[in-house]
Amino acid sequence: MLNNTANIHKQTAEYLKIRRDFRLVALLALLIVGVGVVFYHYTEGFSLIDAFYFCVITLTTVGYGDLTPVTPAGRLFTAFYVLAGVGIIAAFAQLLVRSNIARRQYHRALHEDAVSKK
Repeated sequence: MLNNTANIHKQTAEYLKIRRDFRLVALLALLIVGVGVVFYHYTEGFSLIDAFYFCVITLTTVGYGDLTPVTPAGRLFTAFYVLAGVGIIAAFAQLLVRSNIARRQYHRALHEDAVSKK
C-alpha cells in the first residue's frame, strides 16, 4: 500500500510539472502568434484575420500559399518566425501528448491503489 501511495504522489508531481510546462509553452505559442499577427498586419498590410490565418498556417507548416509576405522585411521575419515558431508548436504538441499519458498513469495508479485496499 505504501508503494501505491508513493506511486500516486510521483504521478501527481509529474502531472503537475507537465501542466506547468504546458501553460508556459501555450503562453509562448499565443505570444508568438500575437507578435506575428501584429507584424504581418502592419508590415504586409494583412487584415487581422488574414494575419492570424497566415500565422497559424505558417507555424503548422501547412503553407497553402494563398498569402505570402512580399516585403523584404516580411520575408526575413518569416524565416526567423518559422524557425522559432515551429519549435514552440512542436513543444506544445509534445506536452499535450505527455499530459495525456501522465493523466492516464495517474488514474491507473489511483485505480491500483483502490483495488489494493479491497
